[in-house]
Amino acid sequence: MDEELKCPVCGSLFKDPIILPCSHNVCSACARNIIVQTPEGETPPQSRASGNSDYDYLDMDKMSMYSETDSGYGSYTPCLKSPNGVRVFPPTLVHRHCSITCPLCHRSVSLDERGLRGFPRNRLLEAIVARYQQNRAAAVKCQLCDRNPVDATVMCEQCDVFYCTPCQQRCHPSRGPLAKHRLVPPTQPPPAALQQPHATARKTATCAEHDAENYSMYCTNCKLPVCHHCLEDGKHGKHDVKPLPTMWKHHKGQLSQALNGVSDKAKDAKEFLVQLKNMLQQIQSGVEFEACLVAQCDSLIEALTRQKAKLLTKVTKEREYKLKVVRDQITHCTMKLRQTTGMMEYCLEVIKENDPSGFLLISDALIKRVLSSQDQWVKGALEPKVGPEFDLTLNTDPLLQTILQLDFAQSKAQTPTVPPAPLLQLEKCCTRNNSATLAWRITAVPLVTVDAYVLELDDGNGGQYREVYVGKETVCTVDGLHFNSSYNARVKAYNSVGAGPYSKTVILKTSDVAWFTFDPTSAHRDIVLTNDNQTVSCNSYDDRVVLGTAAFSKGVHYWELCIDRYDNHPDPAFGVARINTTKDMMLGKDDKAWAMYVDNNRSWFMHNNSHTNRAEGGISKGSTVGILLDLNKHSLTFYINKEQHGPVAFENLEGVFMPAVSLNRNVQVTLITGLEVPKNIKQ
Repeated sequence: MDEELKCPVCGSLFKDPIILPCSHNVCSACARNIIVQTPEGETPPQSRASGNSDYDYLDMDKMSMYSETDSGYGSYTPCLKSPNGVRVFPPTLVHRHCSITCPLCHRSVSLDERGLRGFPRNRLLEAIVARYQQNRAAAVKCQLCDRNPVDATVMCEQCDVFYCTPCQQRCHPSRGPLAKHRLVPPTQPPPAALQQPHATARKTATCAEHDAENYSMYCTNCKLPVCHHCLEDGKHGKHDVKPLPTMWKHHKGQLSQALNGVSDKAKDAKEFLVQLKNMLQQIQSGVEFEACLVAQCDSLIEALTRQKAKLLTKVTKEREYKLKVVRDQITHCTMKLRQTTGMMEYCLEVIKENDPSGFLLISDALIKRVLSSQDQWVKGALEPKVGPEFDLTLNTDPLLQTILQLDFAQSKAQTPTVPPAPLLQLEKCCTRNNSATLAWRITAVPLVTVDAYVLELDDGNGGQYREVYVGKETVCTVDGLHFNSSYNARVKAYNSVGAGPYSKTVILKTSDVAWFTFDPTSAHRDIVLTNDNQTVSCNSYDDRVVLGTAAFSKGVHYWELCIDRYDNHPDPAFGVARINTTKDMMLGKDDKAWAMYVDNNRSWFMHNNSHTNRAEGGISKGSTVGILLDLNKHSLTFYINKEQHGPVAFENLEGVFMPAVSLNRNVQVTLITGLEVPKNIKQ
């Protein structure tokens, strides 16, 4: 209860508290410190209220400077901070118009001629603070401290002993036989010296307007206790008043009923805290789970060790086999080499002898023996039967990949849920011309997956939302929006469980005027675009059509075309068209284009090959042709050199229109956009 009994200005226990109109309390002395005084008739500038970062609490309510009673305003003077961080305005020397701002809700109210005496004194709060101070002064001391006993924190109901926290942990631990003892907060009746005798009970509250009169009635309109003089004076004469005891009993019943509901919530909160603390202990002492995890990993390591031993046995057998083969081949080759070498030495000695007859007696046999000895060294006899490499290849990649992917399986007790609301990244959301780009992200939540996102926009007039994008990307650009319109955008995520909540709504405003170029994708193949698609010419002697990149269905739009080249008096046409208008003939010859074609002397309006409203005056090099498309009035008007040319050309235009031009090789024009709309249109 400490925080309930402390003044929001000084941070100390309330002293002589008064009740502000917003129902918050402050000390009387603190109230005098936060009074704001300004000269009469002076209004604090708005910029000072919103632009000064020193007054950070004003961000909560920009209009809090104005009183709810419409009788005063706040003032911004140099301020200090109280010990608990609340701004305190020192009293000034100008005594004209006074107001006071609540330090909690920042609402201001003007003071009348009574000043702070016009605010009722909170006697109940004053009495509660007094009782609280008495109980705190009578704090129970620990009964087991050897020296300088400190305040007790618990009392054992079974032992009837007061303990401080160290003594309780040392002498009365919550385990063994003592675990069943009940420890409760220490309570002790205050000493008689500290108790207020009945004779000094607080006085009966008297009326603030009439000092000598006790409150007897309650005004339900003003929500204030009043005396009978207040009723006679007429201030509360026509108000609904009721007996004070009746309303006292009624409001006590309402408060008790409300407390019952809060008490139930507090009980649920306590049980929830116990549940969380038990869960915390289980998490902190999660030895069983760790032991199970260690055992599972150890079993995997053991299985890998056993398999390693088997593989090493295979390697050992392979090595022993190769060693035996090589050793046998060495022994065999050594024996043959010894026999061959001995025979060669014997034959050399025979050759040295000078006895022809004796040599011829044995030479045939020696020649045959030497030749047969050569046959012993057949192909492959001098090649190793085995290689030094081991023909054993161990592929560990799949197993290593499996180990790296080893993770906890989804618990059956935890059910997948819908994704949370995405968070719009406002620093990345923007508009350009009539396109809007939005970016968002989503907070990662365990066991929650996102299959796709749904982006929705309204119609730019606060109408119903419609889906404009469905996919997995978190950035989306929406083209073809209306100019000079404000769109509300929101996004949600969904998965197999269902769709999650929407994000917060962001408002995106498109450009006030249209900025666009010629569209190379929809132009006839004879059209030539240069200057970043702002200048157009043609390779053909026949008229060819090119459209703009913008599409209009609402609002008022104006653009111009400057004649860069004009040879041999051709008839270029300017206007608007549907996206599917014919591109290989003059603009306006089909029913999907509305145009004015003009030469050096005169012009005509044309739609569906119908020529109307011939007007004198033409174009030349350097002239400008303006097109005014007013979809609020559903009309199309043309201008030459900033002057309206002829009457309103076309009316009753409905649907989507794109800027359009038709020309041949004798004409070159440059598009100029982002222009203000002309005034004073002639009908």
